[in-house]
Amino acid sequence: MIIKKIVIINILFMIFFSSYAMAAQNWKENRSRHFIIYYKNAPKEFIKAVEESAEGYYYSIVKDLGFSRDQLWTWDDRAQIYIYDNEDDYLVSSRQAGWSSASTRIGSRAIQTYPAAHGFFDSLLPHELGHIIFREYVGVSSDLPLWVDEGVAMYQEKAKRWGADDEVRKAIAENRFIPLSELGRTRLTSATDREVVNLFYAESASVIRYLITEHGAFKFLNFCQNLKKGLRFEDALEKAYYRFQTIDDLNKAWMGYLKK
Repeated sequence: MIIKKIVIINILFMIFFSSYAMAAQNWKENRSRHFIIYYKNAPKEFIKAVEESAEGYYYSIVKDLGFSRDQLWTWDDRAQIYIYDNEDDYLVSSRQAGWSSASTRIGSRAIQTYPAAHGFFDSLLPHELGHIIFREYVGVSSDLPLWVDEGVAMYQEKAKRWGADDEVRKAIAENRFIPLSELGRTRLTSATDREVVNLFYAESASVIRYLITEHGAFKFLNFCQNLKKGLRFEDALEKAYYRFQTIDDLNKAWMGYLKK
């Protein structure tokens, strides 16, 4: 009985704290089928455009990756999009690196950004939603190299999907290319050089595009299903793509494709 009372008190406290935090930020709400959009002073026309774009990307990303939806984003499980007024408001509140224009909290299906963020509708929204949908499918606890997460998210940005290969080819020609074994150890922080950040994202997008377009969406889905079952990254990769027994095998094949 005491334990039940403690649980109820904790739930009430969380509800109160959440409501208090929302009020303190002066958030307004816009609710759609799969999203709750929180905003402060952004125009209603902009918020309506965010709603329509987010709903469209929700369906297209799932279809793109071939995922079946085990968890539907409806009612209390809707994803949240927080629209801060400007870049300074976003950076201070989200505590992200200076080069960041959006961030995602995977477990709570929350996206934070601001209206003037570069490529808001074409890049930012599909990118962040790609993060959430991918991780929700394979599992939040899956131990993956960062480039896999970012590559899948970048693949949702149509312009980045097609332009990444050329950026990586240029890096190879200029001796700046980062092998996948090293890319997997790369950590992006506020102190990371912008050129390294850009190359990291370009390589991530390029290698995921290579896996999907050159080897077929079915094999990539098989790879994701292996991750969902709890297989380690390289084991999941080898089981789906038999020729890639190690990360170095994938790196060699990918570079060979880029040099053609």
